[in-house]
Amino acid sequence: MIKFEHVGLRYGIGPEVLSDINFTLEAGSFHFLSGPSGAGKSSLMSLLYLGRRQTRGLVTMFGQETSVLDREQMASFRQRIGVVFQDFRLLPHMSVFDNVALPLRILNKNEKEIRSNVNELLDWVGLGDHMRALPATLSGGQQQRVAIARAIVDRPKLLLADEPTGNLDDEIGMRLMNLFEQLNRMGTTIVIATHNHALMDHFGHSRLILDQGSLQLQDSKNWIQRKIEGVF
Repeated sequence: MIKFEHVGLRYGIGPEVLSDINFTLEAGSFHFLSGPSGAGKSSLMSLLYLGRRQTRGLVTMFGQETSVLDREQMASFRQRIGVVFQDFRLLPHMSVFDNVALPLRILNKNEKEIRSNVNELLDWVGLGDHMRALPATLSGGQQQRVAIARAIVDRPKLLLADEPTGNLDDEIGMRLMNLFEQLNRMGTTIVIATHNHALMDHFGHSRLILDQGSLQLQDSKNWIQRKIEGVF
């Protein structure tokens, strides 16, 4: 589904923040993206959700090299990607229900289907009693759950989440991770950026590890074996 070949990214005339990035993510895979603060995780995520273009190298998504996409094709690609941003990016003038329903309305789904899907999902994330509330009236954790619900309501082909459990208590965080697991079993490719080592240890998926702009891929089998051998 995704292939990066010798990808580099720099802002302006500064040094590269990502350097010679190479990896392939198969359709239906699940990866954690980790690394110290400032390692380039947000920059890599922005390339994955097509928020910016690389300054060198090739990025292939859904079988097509992204640098040749025109504006209409780019919009079509983005409709296949669900994104949970760290700053949520909810629309402040729209209710919780309408924020979550927005991707379905963009796809011209009928209102009966929208109501059914959105109501069920909001109940599942514990916000069924807040669907008419505006984002500003919610806590940070509640806003985060709205952002997650919006990202997954149309079952995207690719889900990218930046610290999706960062503002949530352990119970809600595990509940949402189990939802991500269900989506993954249904075929969604998932990449979660996180600093939470306990979370990564619990679920044991492969890891993309960024450090000073360079990346290593650590698959789940190697990680489990290294843990058994006492490397971690």
